[in-house]
Amino acid sequence: MKSNPHIAVIGAGAFGGWTALQLQESEARVTLLDAWGPGNSRASSGGETRVMRGTYGPDQPYTEMAARALKLWTKYERRWKQQFLHRTGVLWMATARDDVFERGSVKMLRSAKIKFQELSSTQMTKRWPQVNFEGIEWGIFEPECGYLDARASCQAVVDAFVREGGKYEPLAVLADGLEDEKLRSVTLSDGSRLKADGYVFACGPWLGKMFPRTVGNLVQATKQDIFFFGTPAGDNRFSAEHLPVWADHLGRFRYGIPGRDRRGFKIADDTRGPVFDPTNDERVVDPETLKDIRDYIAFRFPALKRAPLIETRVCQYEQTPDSHFIIDRHPANENMWMVGGGSGHGFKHGPAVGEMMAELILKNREPEAMWRLGRFTNRSES
Repeated sequence: MKSNPHIAVIGAGAFGGWTALQLQESEARVTLLDAWGPGNSRASSGGETRVMRGTYGPDQPYTEMAARALKLWTKYERRWKQQFLHRTGVLWMATARDDVFERGSVKMLRSAKIKFQELSSTQMTKRWPQVNFEGIEWGIFEPECGYLDARASCQAVVDAFVREGGKYEPLAVLADGLEDEKLRSVTLSDGSRLKADGYVFACGPWLGKMFPRTVGNLVQATKQDIFFFGTPAGDNRFSAEHLPVWADHLGRFRYGIPGRDRRGFKIADDTRGPVFDPTNDERVVDPETLKDIRDYIAFRFPALKRAPLIETRVCQYEQTPDSHFIIDRHPANENMWMVGGGSGHGFKHGPAVGEMMAELILKNREPEAMWRLGRFTNRSES
């Protein structure tokens, strides 16, 4: 890669926006493209909030990556004089019968130097009496984690990128011809062509559609229903000041973000939903999922048993078969990179992924094997 190369980044979400910014700060010349804009409602990075946490179970790279991302979020908050990370803490509820995930997380958190506390159910009940901890034996509390402003931070990243000399265009890249030969230019939705020294496709749930032969169904969008419930008037027990972000592994994995900005108490089921078309499918929640969530709230948060549903949202995960990210060159085009497969947990890592991508591209390095597309071929052949 020549000095001061021109890099085109396609997709202004968590991965693409941060990659563009990090490249721009490393003295590349960058053009950033996005069909509907940063944090738009079709994107995996859309929506108001995303969880920031370091608990990820045993033997994985994400706790260390989250530790790096935490430092970068803090760095850019100070630089831009804006707050995106709300350190409400994150509470993980664990059972004694099935706590491999939480037990395996303790060593990883300690190694990454992410602060945490191990709490008994008695300690949790005393601290958060508004929660029914029946079935929960112990928990992990991460006091320096919490939730991120998703849509707002996506826009802030692009704003900073433009301030630092980057060029942003609200245009789509057409998929035709991307896999045919060495990529010399891309066709844009306005009919023009863009030529660059390198290309980064951070297309979220559209990555498989852009590269049907190389990626295809290795990235699938799944429909994920999100619910917001209204808390009783004058009752602040379920606000971000009095309740942390929480995650519950009893039975199905559910998680939630306490009330903020008058939007209500957010709750979701992490179970992967049906395959979903992020471009054309309508974003209407499933009544059966709503019923299950209502039953769960009545059990775990009794004071919200009759809380009204005040808002719903349909997001999507861009899911890979093993839930790991894809960070790799296109096998036929060494000047083309693909980054995606956030699998429902990618947003928090955006700054760290952007930093990694800038180094890989500008120093002409190869990604680790666990991120590469070849892992899926190797798995099918074993």
